[in-house]
Amino acid sequence: MNPNEVLRIVDAIHRDKRIAKEIVFVGIEAAIVAAVRRQYGEEAVVKIQVNRETGEITGSCNDEPIATSELAERIGAQNAKQVMIQKIREAERDAIFDENYSQINQLVAGSVDKIEGSNIIISLPGVVAVLSRAERIPGESFRIGDRIRAIVIDVVKKGNRVNVILSRIRPIFVQKLFEQEIPEIQDAIIEIKGISREPGFRTKIAVYSSDQRIDCVGACIGMRGNRIKNITDELNNERIDVVPWNTDLQLFIQDALKPAEVEEVILCSMLGRAIVLVKQDNRSLAIGRRGQNVRLASRLVGWDIEIMTREDLEELLEKAVEGYMLIDGITSDIADRLVGEGFLSFDDLSIIEPDDLVQIGEISMEQAASIIQQAEEFAQKEEEFKSATKNNDDDNSKKESDDE
Repeated sequence: MNPNEVLRIVDAIHRDKRIAKEIVFVGIEAAIVAAVRRQYGEEAVVKIQVNRETGEITGSCNDEPIATSELAERIGAQNAKQVMIQKIREAERDAIFDENYSQINQLVAGSVDKIEGSNIIISLPGVVAVLSRAERIPGESFRIGDRIRAIVIDVVKKGNRVNVILSRIRPIFVQKLFEQEIPEIQDAIIEIKGISREPGFRTKIAVYSSDQRIDCVGACIGMRGNRIKNITDELNNERIDVVPWNTDLQLFIQDALKPAEVEEVILCSMLGRAIVLVKQDNRSLAIGRRGQNVRLASRLVGWDIEIMTREDLEELLEKAVEGYMLIDGITSDIADRLVGEGFLSFDDLSIIEPDDLVQIGEISMEQAASIIQQAEEFAQKEEEFKSATKNNDDDNSKKESDDE
């Protein structure tokens, strides 16, 4: 292979395959090294250098120079060509991999090329993309030729090919749709502070604008809801709640639970729990169908949220104080302080940090350890009682069913 031919090959591959010239040079060198080792043995120390300017090939084997003519004679042109093609294919694959790896967590668009079992194969520039059933929104379906948008979640090498793994169920997919559809988010006037999502059903997204003149919620929804509709259409009519983010956690939690009306939010910082008081007729709305509203709100604000009425809370407080008085070392004063910090059950008390209990109860570390151990034992007994009661109820229900 003469130097001019080497430079011509490098230039052609660079133009046609969009592979950096340096990658091609390295591929050629690796191909020749592999070919030389076939002649001299795999243990041979082979060094090959292709001059980037002239295309001249020089090399050595076990520190002995190899003449260019000997390379051509001993290696064999066909053998070297085959290895070179393989190395260049690997270089091409690596270049495609690197290009697409940078697209992870980015939004891409393509068309459905074919359907293989539960996987949808999507045509993207120079690569095969796969959208599995597990990464699709429940209930949605596609046909060959349909345009589709998704988020890149992984890029993997498979032989000489590169597969791009897509998703439409990740929260970041919703974020990227908002960034694409809402100009104020593109311009960084509005910031997305958090997203919680149950794909195909409901999403809550918290937004914020440092410019008080901007209605961040209204901007995301758009005139007559046209902006949010574009997003919900893409998400197979998934419901989206746009929530104003707030540094005041109590206000943030109230907004996150809408459309339910909240009477009061009590923060229990030691437990990372918020007790939210609502009226009885708002309780089911605050909790949501199968607990969805409170579950998504909890994820969005990063606190455990418990929904209850004021009557529920008063009953729970009374029960907690009575229960704590069964523990040796807890006085009525300590019990009141514990419930004031949000510890409302033996289970809560069993996970308290000893240092926190020492501070709350003004007791010794030994006393705190004893109290926590007793709380664990009471919690275990309660759990066993509930389990036994449930089993009895199940047995009775089965018996009644058999009798019928």
